[in-house]
Amino acid sequence: MRVRMFVRGLLAAGSAFSAAAVLAVGAPGQAHASATGSTALGTFDYDLRGAGVRVPVGCFLTHTIKGSGKRITSQFAGVDRIGLASTFSQFCNWRIDFGYADTDNRTYRTSRGATHPECKGDPLREVPPQTLPTYGKTCAKFYVNGKLRAVQCHYITK
Repeated sequence: MRVRMFVRGLLAAGSAFSAAAVLAVGAPGQAHASATGSTALGTFDYDLRGAGVRVPVGCFLTHTIKGSGKRITSQFAGVDRIGLASTFSQFCNWRIDFGYADTDNRTYRTSRGATHPECKGDPLREVPPQTLPTYGKTCAKFYVNGKLRAVQCHYITK
C-alpha cells in the first residue's frame, strides 16, 4: 500500500512537473496533458452480511488520466487512505466505473467495472488506452454496496 501511494505521489509530481515544463517553454504543436485529482469520500456506514461497517474520514478517490487531445494513453482510479483510515478502512462489494460525456454534459459511454465481493483497503481499476469521439470530460465513479460514494472528473479540451 505504501509503495502504491509512493508511486502515485511520484506520478502526480511528475505530471505537475511535465505540465509546468510545457507551459514554461510554450512548446508549439500538439499539447500533451496529464491530470491527477482526488475527491474525499467522507464518513459513511454500510451493511455487510448483517454487520455494520464504518468508513472513517481519510479516504479519497484518486483519478489519473494521461494523453494528448482526445487520445487517452493511461487512465486509472483508486482509493487512497491516510491516517486512521489507512488502518481501519476496507471496502466490500466495490466497483469503479468510468463515464464519458461530451461538452454538453451528455453521457455517451460508461465503462462499468466489475463488482468485487472481497474486502479490500485499496481498490484500483485501470482502463485500456482509447481515443474519445469528442471532447468533454471523463469521470471515475466509486461505488460501495451499489451506492455511489465519490466522483472525480477531468475535462478533456482542445
